Amino acid sequence: MSNLKMLYKPVQGKTYSLFAEGGDSEPYYAEIKRLADAFLERCPDGKRLLSLIRKAGERSVLWGLQTTRAERQTIRLIKEALRQSLSVYTRNVSSHLRTLPPAKRRDRTLTTKEEKYHLYMLEIELVNRIYKEEFKRAECKFALIAHCLRDFRPGCRSEAGEIEAVCLRCTEDCLVHLGGILLEKYGIQPYISVEMEQEKLFRKLKQEHPSIGALGIACIPELAMGMRLCIRTGIPPVGIPLNANRCARWMAQAHETSFNLEQLEELLT
Repeated sequence: MSNLKMLYKPVQGKTYSLFAEGGDSEPYYAEIKRLADAFLERCPDGKRLLSLIRKAGERSVLWGLQTTRAERQTIRLIKEALRQSLSVYTRNVSSHLRTLPPAKRRDRTLTTKEEKYHLYMLEIELVNRIYKEEFKRAECKFALIAHCLRDFRPGCRSEAGEIEAVCLRCTEDCLVHLGGILLEKYGIQPYISVEMEQEKLFRKLKQEHPSIGALGIACIPELAMGMRLCIRTGIPPVGIPLNANRCARWMAQAHETSFNLEQLEELLT
């Protein structure tokens, strides 16, 4: 383990918090790993299980025609197990959806329902397991770190880099700074994700670097969708979710959040 130590402050997000009622997010990671282990016992093919989880989140008319009776039964069991185990982390979803302004109700990320949060949580864990080794073997590895992880006390001094903004490490307690140090230890170039057209970026990078891997640190819906985009582009992804979603997209203004540094290092080893 790294010598990096953070005093994580339990915070509530607009829709979720990985702290639940505790003082850190370790119990969440223990639970999502336990659930993934249990589901993989039932369906040992990780990629098939991942496909099934994605189907479970679809609402198309053809969904029933595209799945077998056994798959539908497995999906029902998975959804119920996730609901029982993960609802403690998603208590704010219903109130968020009830109070969402009409102008924002077409935003697929902002309108993510509680059941889909649970499926995304499992999807992120499965993607990490499936693509971890391929990511580690990539010759060129980069990370996109959510901008809301920066230290809000001073003005951020980051500057433009090759892909996105680069942290200049102006404060020691900034999680972008601390995460960047850890990432660089494992040969991963960190960038601050502020505003970009990710699909265009990923395709450009894939053309320039045939052997490339991507790591994301973002809120649960955005991390899951970013991972899907990487896989479609042929880039092996891994990622760590934010402990809570608290940026200006979700709230009236940006609030500091965090992520689990220890889990990031476990993912990289």
